[in-house]
Amino acid sequence: MLMDRLLSRENLIEALKRVERNKGSHGIDKMSVKSLRRHIVDNWDSLCQSLRNGTYKPSPVRRVEIPKPNDGIRLLGIPTMTDRFIQQAIAQILTPIFDPAFSEHSYGFRPNRRGHDAVRKAKGFMKEGNRWVVDIDFEKFFDKVNHDKLMGILASKVKDRTVLKLIRSIFKLEL
Repeated sequence: MLMDRLLSRENLIEALKRVERNKGSHGIDKMSVKSLRRHIVDNWDSLCQSLRNGTYKPSPVRRVEIPKPNDGIRLLGIPTMTDRFIQQAIAQILTPIFDPAFSEHSYGFRPNRRGHDAVRKAKGFMKEGNRWVVDIDFEKFFDKVNHDKLMGILASKVKDRTVLKLIRSIFKLEL
């Protein structure tokens, strides 16, 4: 089952390391990234059990408004550190399943790809005589995407209903 892979020691250690490396601001519970490791150790049995039996409920996200350079604002939802850890663990098991289907010209939020790589590739296209580069930013994508359709796409490759239920519970918080 996919949940077993999600909860494997190797996957969880890597997820914890990545969340700690990324640092970031606290969620509604005000837990810092420095407190996450101890929190996971102290609460692991109940956290693991709730993930396995499908009763885990992510916390609401902390809403923050970030000023944009062009006088607008960007709304940001900041999950708790525990939820960030779980989301990272999920991403690590889903990425190898879904990433191979992505376009080779897609650079956002992909393993071993960065914005600098996209710029380098665009410059190469320009040297070849191409005159157009398209930059697409899916602003507010998760606010507007049809979650039922997205869940259907996930379910086409993810057969573990407990993992699907967990992902849907995360989507619901972002509305």
